[in-house]
Amino acid sequence: MSRPEIRAFAEDHLDEAGSLLAARHREHRAAEPLLSERFEDPDAARGEVASLWAHDGASGGVALRDGKLVGFLLGMRKDDEKWGPNVWVEAAGYAVVEPELVRDLYAFTSQRWVDEGRTRHYALVPRLDDHVDAWFRLSFGAQQAHGIKKVDERAWPPGTRRAQPGDVEALMELAPLIARHHAAASVFSGIDWNEDADELHAMLADDIANDELGELVFERDGHVVATFELVPVEKVSVHRGLAQPDAAACLGFAASLPEVRGSGAGLALTEAAFAWAHEQGYATMVTDWRETNLLASRFWPARGFRRSFLRLYRSIP
Repeated sequence: MSRPEIRAFAEDHLDEAGSLLAARHREHRAAEPLLSERFEDPDAARGEVASLWAHDGASGGVALRDGKLVGFLLGMRKDDEKWGPNVWVEAAGYAVVEPELVRDLYAFTSQRWVDEGRTRHYALVPRLDDHVDAWFRLSFGAQQAHGIKKVDERAWPPGTRRAQPGDVEALMELAPLIARHHAAASVFSGIDWNEDADELHAMLADDIANDELGELVFERDGHVVATFELVPVEKVSVHRGLAQPDAAACLGFAASLPEVRGSGAGLALTEAAFAWAHEQGYATMVTDWRETNLLASRFWPARGFRRSFLRLYRSIP
């Protein structure tokens, strides 16, 4: 088969890009049916692509064969202070009729990004082996995973309960643990913990009082030693667009004191999380973890969470 013509993405490519993205999402849902069916509609998929294209500084490429669009790739910029000199290919940021075309499109688009000084490249890729393989062969590696699981009925285990106002001080002790864990081997996130204590105290008090949130704790010998927080998926920035299932709760925070890890606190809170989500009428639960976080990347799949998307990363020297 002849190699396609690669050229810059333009407004008049949106319709065909939407159709390609809808086809990719149908393929993805065949492997992961808990994802939302709505993006199998080309108009809905086009809306996602158009939203990315509307970002200031968005740029990308298309692959054409005999005048027909057979692939597209779009990148956008996020906060440099948080992500460095970056470009992101979001969940709706590419679709191809054959995964190998990803490599041609990246070769075309990445030159501009590097010329603009954007040397940290992120891509949110469906967990489909041939797609992931194409990105891996561009020197991307797996940085973060999205996990997904159906909500079913569970019982609240002993020691678990919803947080109460008197738990705020214990929750403040637990709050920085993930950031500290990610600062060390083998994550090395580079993201510092710098929350203001008064603001954190007020936020936690508000979260406990908010019936929409599942602020859960595990108590041992009269002390709170672990916590999970669940929120409606619409409230979080990570699981957006094609990565946002319908009727989903997001398990957005999970931490336990180091001395109780491996003792069953996390297992009990996982059961409690599903008990809470079922009571609230959620059909699906999502979470995410750093693949370099050895504890999390082993714990969540062992609890039945399937990887639906991978956030891949490449840094240009």
